[in-house]
Amino acid sequence: MSAPTGERVGVGIIGGGLMGRELACALGRWFTLESFPVRPELVSVCDANPKALDWFRRVPVEQLTGDYQELIANPAVEVCYVAVPHDLHQRLYVDVVRAGKDLLAEKPFGIDLEAARAIRLAVQESGRFVRVSSEFPYFPAMHRAYQMVRSGLLGRILEVRAGFVHSSDMDPLKPINWKRQAKHCGEIGVMGDLGLHPLHVPLKLGWRPFRLYAQLQKIYDTRPDAQGHMVPCDTWDNAILNTEILVSGAEVPMRLEMKRLSPGDTNNWYFTALGTEAGVRFTTREPRSIAIFERGKEQSWRRIDMGFETVFPVSTGKIFEAGFPDCYLQMWAAFLAERQGALGDRLGCVTVDEAVFSQEVFAAALASNQKKQVITL
Repeated sequence: MSAPTGERVGVGIIGGGLMGRELACALGRWFTLESFPVRPELVSVCDANPKALDWFRRVPVEQLTGDYQELIANPAVEVCYVAVPHDLHQRLYVDVVRAGKDLLAEKPFGIDLEAARAIRLAVQESGRFVRVSSEFPYFPAMHRAYQMVRSGLLGRILEVRAGFVHSSDMDPLKPINWKRQAKHCGEIGVMGDLGLHPLHVPLKLGWRPFRLYAQLQKIYDTRPDAQGHMVPCDTWDNAILNTEILVSGAEVPMRLEMKRLSPGDTNNWYFTALGTEAGVRFTTREPRSIAIFERGKEQSWRRIDMGFETVFPVSTGKIFEAGFPDCYLQMWAAFLAERQGALGDRLGCVTVDEAVFSQEVFAAALASNQKKQVITL
């Protein structure tokens, strides 16, 4: 058997919940990537909850700890992934980069705009390589849509729509968790939880909202706690941001949608761009296909059924279809490739400046909703 190829990179996970486990699984499948220049290995996992650490005993990992300071003091850890509640972002992200570690952070990059700016300053002072997690644009069909828009084939852009919606909060008796409490999630609520995902592709295309009107909703004011007592649920449940962007000097409407109560949507991320010559449409409801409109004598959309044509080549057969774990693996490949200087013209992860700008958008949305006015950024 041949030895693994690529430069070894030691990875540490802070936060052993859902996404921390997803990373451990992705690293276990890393060998599926073809001729990749980096070989990440899981070195350390930290979680304050011992039960969360128990899951990681099934995977090869050298260090399990309840103290993140032990993890960032480990010289074998070169890159950290931190997936913790938003109110912990600033302290942990700053400590990670000051410890000399590179970082893949989670959105929204701080509990609010002030925290995001403080984290950015610490990153700039440290000189560390930092990006922010957002997986969905790495579906093969969505990457095709991104390439089409970037190529200019759509002509003059008429309209953009992007969103991330799900229905996990439709049940009013669903127990409360930290994402439903402003002291942990932030005043921006669902925008902090979901908002950076629909902004990822527009920001990479250079489409930054400069004017917006926000419509925010709090549907359920209380939810049961672990003991069944009804307690305050004080975050925004749904958000619609009607924004304007500049594309080639022209003002273009862009609608951003983030919802925890979206009937019929288990978990749906979507992107649509319409132009004078063509249009593209992608949704994770149909993850293996892309819809394309081409202007002609008749109005019609055609559907392209794509296989496993991932951004970074893998050993999986092209006839199969990609799912969320594959997109998550591709996102990490993009992160480590860019860190290595090998990203090329592929779609990169969200940058620090892009994450901070998203917080500026969310802060403007809060102001717009409060004043019932259009806000200029």
